[in-house]
Amino acid sequence: MDKPFPKIAALAGVYLFFILVLAAWPAAEAVKPKIVLDRDTWDFGRVKQGETLNHEFVFRNAGQALLNIKNVETSCGCTAALITENKLEPGKQGRLKVSFSTAGYSGQVTKYVYLQSDDPDRSRLQLKITADIETPAQPRIEFQPYTAEVGLILKDEPIEAEFVIRNTGQLELTVNCEHKTASFSGGGKSLSFPLKLAAGKEKTIRIKLALPQRVGVLREYILFRSNDPARQSVSLALNGYIITTEQIKEFLAHHVNQIK
Repeated sequence: MDKPFPKIAALAGVYLFFILVLAAWPAAEAVKPKIVLDRDTWDFGRVKQGETLNHEFVFRNAGQALLNIKNVETSCGCTAALITENKLEPGKQGRLKVSFSTAGYSGQVTKYVYLQSDDPDRSRLQLKITADIETPAQPRIEFQPYTAEVGLILKDEPIEAEFVIRNTGQLELTVNCEHKTASFSGGGKSLSFPLKLAAGKEKTIRIKLALPQRVGVLREYILFRSNDPARQSVSLALNGYIITTEQIKEFLAHHVNQIK
């Protein structure tokens, strides 16, 4: 008959082990870094386009172990972030300096900064900055369409396409175009540059393009320049295929023979 004492002693030992582990668990949990932010969002409000905006986020180590800042990332190249302290002792604080260039932006804009640390509970924090960017009155160039499919074109024949140019801004738009073999017309009359369009106005322009000796795939770009500060250069594309008379004859002869 087995003696019960060894079994009881073994069970008591296991029980005591778990009691000790559970007793030590809260202490082990407490000895770790803990990152705390004063805030994780900042609204710059209404600002003028072109300004560089700056803000400092304050954070501290509310844990019981050294806090290590591993990395700082931004959502785009227009936003920069600099950390003042990479290592924080318990109770100490650091600052995250964020800079945002509003050049080229308008309206409500949101950007993000990501702060990575060795806090096991919050290893990657997201911080958000917002701004309502006011743009000054300016012209704005728009085309419809930006690409024209001209299909099959006979060699040495002019290529023609039609576009609408619009000024969707608040100031007069001035447009220039220089192309060695292109001519422009509007409303049945020859069109010369610079072309001026009042705010809210549009004009249909017809482009006639000569490409002597060109054969095969056509990808031609016509460059326009304007006083729109956001789009000073705009390209219109003409796509198609230039075919020779001999190619047409060969094509017809081949299909006529097939029909026979």
